[in-house]
Amino acid sequence: MDTRAAILEFVSYAENLKGDEKGEAQIFCDRFFRAFGHGGIIEAHGALEARIKYSETGKTKFADCLWSPKGRDGVLIEMKKRTTKNLEAYFSQAKNYWIEMNPEAVIGKGAQKPKYIVLCNFDRFLIYNNLSFVDEIHIDELADRASAFNFLLPQVQEPIFRNNVRQISEDAARTIGDIFKYLTDRQKVEKPVAQRFLLQCVLALFSEDFGLLPQSIFTRLIQECLDGESSCDLFGGLFRQMASETSARGGRFKAVRYFNGGLFDTVDPVDMDKESLEMLA
Repeated sequence: MDTRAAILEFVSYAENLKGDEKGEAQIFCDRFFRAFGHGGIIEAHGALEARIKYSETGKTKFADCLWSPKGRDGVLIEMKKRTTKNLEAYFSQAKNYWIEMNPEAVIGKGAQKPKYIVLCNFDRFLIYNNLSFVDEIHIDELADRASAFNFLLPQVQEPIFRNNVRQISEDAARTIGDIFKYLTDRQKVEKPVAQRFLLQCVLALFSEDFGLLPQSIFTRLIQECLDGESSCDLFGGLFRQMASETSARGGRFKAVRYFNGGLFDTVDPVDMDKESLEMLA
């Protein structure tokens, strides 16, 4: 099952929960991690009801979910009941957990304080990055906005938050311009060919982030090309499937939808070298 299908299954499950903080928070968090490709929170080496011992009072409190794998940017998830309206008001509670926590005592050696905090009332997710608010996602949007939770994926990927989409878009436009110049000047690709090819790449990148393609499919192809595969073979295969009204019977492009509109009527992929692939990545 691809990530989008798994997330849609999770959403359907979560919407049927009563939204009881005490009785359903743990199973919600476990299913949430399953939706992003883990066996569950325990299999992902995280903890439910993570013990937080306060240094001044000696009291122990419990955070709903803590995931802090070695070498990764972890997350603290604090759940509230579905009827909670002012979810933002509970950030101070989660922040205090973050200040007081000792992840190594909960998760094990090498665990560090998580980079992300998520507040959730079964319907809304508030995401904080380094204690600063960066995004809000309703559960109905989760399948299309899943890239905001890229930090949960088994393989590291940069999350895309609504607060920084404009900056990402501006940076991407500059980078695509640099790649165009590189392909035409250094690799001697004809300008119309380079232009069409890069527009196809841009559409593929945005489409995987907004649920029109299987999540991260094009990003994975870029990495495979950096590892030695040919962009002509891999990108060409994807783009030809995007141009086809007939679904693939099997293989890696089986879940790729038909893209109407003409951009993929001509597929003439460029054999990108390592430097241009790194820029695209």
